[in-house]
Amino acid sequence: MVLVFRRTGRYSVQSRLKNASGKPPYHRCNSQDSLDELFMDEYWTEVENITLSSEGKGDAEPQEEVQLKVPDEGEQEKAWLTEAGLATLFDESASDPEDMMGLLFTLTRTQAAAVEKRFETIRKRNKHHHIPDVRDIFKLPGTLESKVSLPQVVGQGNGAGPSEQSVSEPETDINLELSFSDQALSYKEGSKASSEALTDTDDKLSNFKLSRDKTGLTKMGDLSPQDMKKVHRLVLIEMTALFDTTGIDLKAHKAVKLKVKESGLFGVPLATLLEQDQRRQPGTKVPIILQRLIFHIEEEGLDTEGLLRIPGSATRVKAVHVELEGKFYEGLFSWESLKQHDAASLLKLFIRELPHPLLTVEYLSAFMAVLKLPTKKQQLQALNLVVLLLPESSRDVLKALMEFLQRVIDHKEQNKMTLNNVAVVMAPNIFMFKGFRNKISMQQELSMATETANIVRLLIRYQNLLWTIPKFIMNQVRKQNTENQKKISKDRAMRKLLKKIAYDREKPEKQEKPPSEVDSSSQGFIRVQAPQFSKVSMAVQLTEELQASDVLSHFLSQKSSVSVKREALCLYEIGGNIKERCLDEDTYMKDLLELNPSAKWVIKWVIQR
Repeated sequence: MVLVFRRTGRYSVQSRLKNASGKPPYHRCNSQDSLDELFMDEYWTEVENITLSSEGKGDAEPQEEVQLKVPDEGEQEKAWLTEAGLATLFDESASDPEDMMGLLFTLTRTQAAAVEKRFETIRKRNKHHHIPDVRDIFKLPGTLESKVSLPQVVGQGNGAGPSEQSVSEPETDINLELSFSDQALSYKEGSKASSEALTDTDDKLSNFKLSRDKTGLTKMGDLSPQDMKKVHRLVLIEMTALFDTTGIDLKAHKAVKLKVKESGLFGVPLATLLEQDQRRQPGTKVPIILQRLIFHIEEEGLDTEGLLRIPGSATRVKAVHVELEGKFYEGLFSWESLKQHDAASLLKLFIRELPHPLLTVEYLSAFMAVLKLPTKKQQLQALNLVVLLLPESSRDVLKALMEFLQRVIDHKEQNKMTLNNVAVVMAPNIFMFKGFRNKISMQQELSMATETANIVRLLIRYQNLLWTIPKFIMNQVRKQNTENQKKISKDRAMRKLLKKIAYDREKPEKQEKPPSEVDSSSQGFIRVQAPQFSKVSMAVQLTEELQASDVLSHFLSQKSSVSVKREALCLYEIGGNIKERCLDEDTYMKDLLELNPSAKWVIKWVIQR
């Protein structure tokens, strides 16, 4: 069945095009000098191409414009505290106060200040209601005693606070062990002078890298949903604290509900599209149509000059779009006849026609605010946090897109598409949601053109960093899990005591663990399970140099009958102070065991789509 084609936004260029007379000069912030007007000409050419493409669809059914709403003061703070898992601060019936206290106990000084700021705004606006004073929750310098005193909070799981530990890693290293907002506070207080130099070309961009950690890096997708929920809350608090510390006022927007398509390929919400794809291919993370378009473009070869920059035929793209809607899922579409530039135009059309921006209405302003931070390192740290906050569907699609764009750039000698070229061409497709240009002035658009191109530039260049969960966040998750386990243990002990009193039973004597349950690590080895492969238990000698990759190699050497590729396997850390975590292969097992001595080790088959 051919579905009705939905029209994209009409982008009226007129005097805003690159050759418009009297165009105001580009506004450049301190990180924008690498994109000159020569590169930005390609941006405006892409805007013009989008406009012409839109004008060719006058007979299509119009799509609703995305509406942006800024919540009222007080309501915005309530929404923020609710998303951060702290709604109990203003609504005692909202959640478990003990769970909230476990979260508060892990916060650093700057994170606690961010919570205090939002809480105080609500309290002042609701003086006639009974809302406790913030000093009953935090003890800040000069305040009264409280339930959770800040000296206990600072540095929990993160090492010392900014006043106790100076950040002395090389300028190109990203420190993941100390909270970014604490590092920003140290920078602001003058504890460290910046030696960053802003550069003009792709090749001169700083080669920022992550400081290696023996307990392993944690990527998005490595954790259980329960721990990811904690990560989201902590990252939201940390991102807000970082912007607060640097004096940037971040206004969140709220998406107004739109009437959207409930089936099809283009113009369908990502969540809906993934639901229908997962019925066909369980475990799908990226829409099948987007995967297929990327595959086709790469199959045709990435050496084609002007790939992504040169538009396909508008008439052919429109016809193929309609044909895909009717034939794709039935497997009747003829991919052999699809020209490469047309496929690239369809890929950009898919991103552009999403009912809500790929970067989401809620976090679009945060992406734009990243470039206001004073140093490139802080910009990357903030961008890391904002990426982690995206809904899973948006985050996975964005990653797949950035990986594809990097592969295009890898062929720049042949296709003439450098990092700058790709960034300026893709920026309007990622940021120009329906109705976008109607909501801003000409001067704002000129300024945002360079800014959005630079954000895309950072997303592509530093994608290996940006999808990593900082260790200080992981330490806070571990600390929170430990606190929750203490609460559970107390509850169990109380229930056991009540049961003893009720039934007048004697407390059974403590039984020693059977030999099979004795801590094997104390005997110099760890036990690894692989239930998916009928492996009950495997003993692995524990040494200083033993890594997760060695455990997987040992398993494969013992299970010659296992017909699975090495990259499809993962060693998991399960239990103790973490729910579940897929380990980086460079993880040193002895160091991780010291961090989580109660963990179990399980090999699983990981399906990635």
